[in-house]
Amino acid sequence: MDAAEYDNIAALEQEHWYYAGKRRFVRDWIQKARPPQRENVLLDCGAGTGAFAKEMEGQCRVLVLDDHEEALRYLRSRFRPDQILSLAGDQVPLPDGSLEYVTALDVLEHVPDDGAVVRGFHRLLKSGGLAVVTVPASMALWSDWDVALHHFRRYDRAQLRALFPSSDWEVLHANYTNVLVYPAVWAVRKWRGWRQDPGKKAAVNRTEDRVPPGWLNALLRAQFTALAHWRVPFPFGVSLVLVARRR
Repeated sequence: MDAAEYDNIAALEQEHWYYAGKRRFVRDWIQKARPPQRENVLLDCGAGTGAFAKEMEGQCRVLVLDDHEEALRYLRSRFRPDQILSLAGDQVPLPDGSLEYVTALDVLEHVPDDGAVVRGFHRLLKSGGLAVVTVPASMALWSDWDVALHHFRRYDRAQLRALFPSSDWEVLHANYTNVLVYPAVWAVRKWRGWRQDPGKKAAVNRTEDRVPPGWLNALLRAQFTALAHWRVPFPFGVSLVLVARRR
């Protein structure tokens, strides 16, 4: 992402329902599926500004990985040098089976070969280790927001699950979330797309870049975290969450 996008996320992520809700339900799933111990090691891939990893530091040992200088600028201000990793070629410089947890919050959509990234997760995790990933859902929602964040794709559930074959993973949960806001998000993005002049740069004052009024922000955050745990197989949503245990 561009430097301006990192700065924008940093300004929003503590309060905005989407970012705060996402971090909350990932923490909840980790606690539910494999409660962390102090000696356990968690690698947050594509750590961005480091907000999620910082929240996990009180529960286990935390490492952060990113290869964008804009993200590393934030990570260096929040973590010790020995906690910050960079890719060695296309490999994470850690031994096989060295981690209890790998998280990737809205990361897979940024890489050309998402399958290779998931295979890397499998290499790094111990048997029984936990991977938790979130991705944006539904190509029907593709918009200037995806372009600005340098996404390669949005996912459907079958596409995301296919990255975690049953020979390697036990998928504990894979479901859409942000289901209730899907119609509103679709309408806003389509309207913005219809109004936008193709010859002009995408608008920077997007709906996604503003924290809603307090009551609405709290309501949206609550639906995000609640629906992320439901076993009901929703047919669509704005986001997807997958939790898988390494075999």
